[in-house]
Amino acid sequence: MAKKKNNTPPEETLLLPVHPARADLPEIEHTSTVDTHTHLLLTFSSYQTTYKPGKHQTIWEFVRGMYHGRRVEAIVDVWCEAPVMKAQWKEIADSALTEEQREKDWGGLQYWFVMGVHPHDAKHYTDEVERDIIAAMNHPRCVGWGEIGLDYHYDNSPRQLQQEVFTRQLRKAIEFDKPLTIHTREAEGDTERILKAEVPKNHRIHIHCYTDSPEWAGRMLAHFPNLYIGITGVITYSSNLNTAAVIREMTPSGSLRIVLETDAPYMVPGNIYNALPQVKGKRLPLCHTAMLPWTAEYVSRVANEAGGSWDMENVMRISRENARQMYGV
Repeated sequence: MAKKKNNTPPEETLLLPVHPARADLPEIEHTSTVDTHTHLLLTFSSYQTTYKPGKHQTIWEFVRGMYHGRRVEAIVDVWCEAPVMKAQWKEIADSALTEEQREKDWGGLQYWFVMGVHPHDAKHYTDEVERDIIAAMNHPRCVGWGEIGLDYHYDNSPRQLQQEVFTRQLRKAIEFDKPLTIHTREAEGDTERILKAEVPKNHRIHIHCYTDSPEWAGRMLAHFPNLYIGITGVITYSSNLNTAAVIREMTPSGSLRIVLETDAPYMVPGNIYNALPQVKGKRLPLCHTAMLPWTAEYVSRVANEAGGSWDMENVMRISRENARQMYGV
């Protein structure tokens, strides 16, 4: 029997080149990167599973190795499991409490996190889980409640239960005045109804990894003035037309109410392979924060097709400012 071909590129390909648009600029002139939605522990676990033994033995080594020289300023890590991973989140968040720790362990990166229960796990939401999330809300590095919402694509939890847990978490998040990270998939009507019923109009909302209709995005942006659309590498995929359509709808306003995110380890930007000829015929096994300039490049191209005048740095810049408005980071 023929040996199965290994389509995983070598580990060193994860250490990305500088984006071609920045090749002639000193690093200090690169707009800093803020990843508003990443699953860091899951990304590191994916790395460990793929590369045995890998060069990086701890999550902090991984961050320092992957992001060195790439102007990654901050990440918003997402904890959305039930039951809550108490030991893991606290160890990681506590390691970012002081500037000295962040310099030593994180290479200067600003680590922030949000916590909630994903709609897939709504069936596991309990009073104890809620108490654990509330305890996390008081941590100095916690900047939001999420990701929470509705997912009618997979229906891993019953829809009625998803709605009840979503509503319950929204009320708690508002009680604690925490920004919201929202997951919604094929559930536009119910997500809109619940958000408009439960959330004050001026509350800060991040609709994460947007793939729903441009019409729905338009309604939500009009109703909630502090709502931002999360753009991942999925915008580059030919199977997804909605996300690019949202950018085209925004472009005539002269501004983009977006935040860039990876949703790592998922959603490797499809256009990144133009800069990686050495991985021809293969696919990177995971996404990470240093890939965001390629998502920004694609956003600028789509916006310019709609009559805009954007480049990659401008998209990075407005996303960075919107991340500050959204999460205070």
